[in-house]
Amino acid sequence: MSDLYRSSYGLENHGFSNLGQEYWNLATPALYEQAIRHREGVMAHLGPLVVRTGDRTGRSPNDKYIVQEPSSAHEIWWGSVNKPCTEENFDNLYRRILAYFENRSVFVQDCYAGTDPEYRVPIRVITEMAWHSMFARNMFVRIMDPQQLQSHVPQFVIIDAPGVIANPETDCTASGAFIHLSFERRMVLIGGTSYAGEMKKSVFTIMNYLLPGQGVMPMHCSANYGESRSDVALFFGLSGTGKTSLSSDNTRTLIGDDEHGWSDDGIFNFEGGCYAKVIELSREGEPEIWQATRQFGTILENVTIDAHRRRIDLNDASLTENTRAAYPITHIDSADYGGVAGHPKHIVFLTADAFGIMPPIARLTRAQAQYHFLAGYTAKVAGTERGVTEPQATFSTCFGAPFMPLHPTMYAALLAEKIERHNVQLWMINTGWTGGPYGEGQRMPLNYTRAMVRAALRGDLNEVETVTDPIFGFAIPTAVPGVSGDLLFPRQTWHDPAAYDAKARDLVGRFHKHMQQFEDALSDEVRAAAPIAP
Repeated sequence: MSDLYRSSYGLENHGFSNLGQEYWNLATPALYEQAIRHREGVMAHLGPLVVRTGDRTGRSPNDKYIVQEPSSAHEIWWGSVNKPCTEENFDNLYRRILAYFENRSVFVQDCYAGTDPEYRVPIRVITEMAWHSMFARNMFVRIMDPQQLQSHVPQFVIIDAPGVIANPETDCTASGAFIHLSFERRMVLIGGTSYAGEMKKSVFTIMNYLLPGQGVMPMHCSANYGESRSDVALFFGLSGTGKTSLSSDNTRTLIGDDEHGWSDDGIFNFEGGCYAKVIELSREGEPEIWQATRQFGTILENVTIDAHRRRIDLNDASLTENTRAAYPITHIDSADYGGVAGHPKHIVFLTADAFGIMPPIARLTRAQAQYHFLAGYTAKVAGTERGVTEPQATFSTCFGAPFMPLHPTMYAALLAEKIERHNVQLWMINTGWTGGPYGEGQRMPLNYTRAMVRAALRGDLNEVETVTDPIFGFAIPTAVPGVSGDLLFPRQTWHDPAAYDAKARDLVGRFHKHMQQFEDALSDEVRAAAPIAP
């Protein structure tokens, strides 16, 4: 193949030798050809590539490790989230991967993490499968200039080898899968899993480690803006809480759907694409994402397809609830492809409350925002992580604990400082259950949630009378255009108010238990923002 798109900084710099064919920075059509030739996937009606990820249809957080070495060990928030492995463990898997790739073809994508040239990180993704290379091309910031590709030197390298299986007894892993990150070697090793999201979140973890030292707040959030780039809104939340759906609003301009940085200049996207959950996606409810699932260049993970007619079925969850579409941001007509905008005017915390206790919309004080950012309460949605088959109440600090290598209070302090400096309005939106907990109540209708978000961002709720929530202390607006008034107050939606109170006491106890780990680091004002049992 032509060397026009090949970096002069070759794979031998990463230890590779005796390779088969090297495919450097293939364009999307060429990656389609390779994926179909190697039977990695099939093309569906209108052009998306449909693939399957095997038995791992979501992230495997229990298989993620950070190398414990002198240059970074004192900075890492070690524990159940950031588990240590030894340099020896890493080196053994690294050697096995290098041996595995001998005489095999490899696919290389050179790209950036970050749209802001001042803070972007040059990365290289080396994969054994063409569709994984296409995933990297979709998700990260592409380099289109051949001269830039020829001179590209990566700061971090991701080596993705699903065919390499770890031995838990000798490799000290939890299973046959592994995601090993070394900040000293500036390398990520991924094996034993074909779930492409591991590459995406490994890069996010790297950005979360690098940027705070430069005064940039890395955030697990989507972002969009209104009539101008200075009217920015951020949506924090775990997968399945609505970040992608609510930010992909055709009345506003999308900046990005999942990961951003907040510098002294404003907001910038970490990525060049979107990774949307598409189970039961409808044309009416989410028209832009729905359209993206019908386009050439989109990868559909674990979406069922009629083998004869090649028509997809987004309502079929027989493979997993965590069906996904990975597509370049250019598939969204209302997106800002530059991925850079001003400082946010609004921050929205999204929670999918499986208990049905939290109000569907409320305004927060700065102390409440800091408390709930550290709490990160939501429900893990079915399929998002391995073994999760129905919504489970959980606390994910900073709304993204699995990707936060530094101590959470550091991120919370940085966010609080930026909120204070830019006088940001703060909101909590519950996209979870109303009228009862999961199994009894119903999921909050998306059209109501959209109406609430739009009203908040337009300023329609600025003069509306509010009532203080007796449990969380939030200011609940008494009226929202287009939304039933009874829906705004959770206790009124339950048939049995006593059952609501009992469930609320349970949830409050969970908050208190989770937040004990941060007790010594909280100010009196933030500590006072804790919920109170009814």
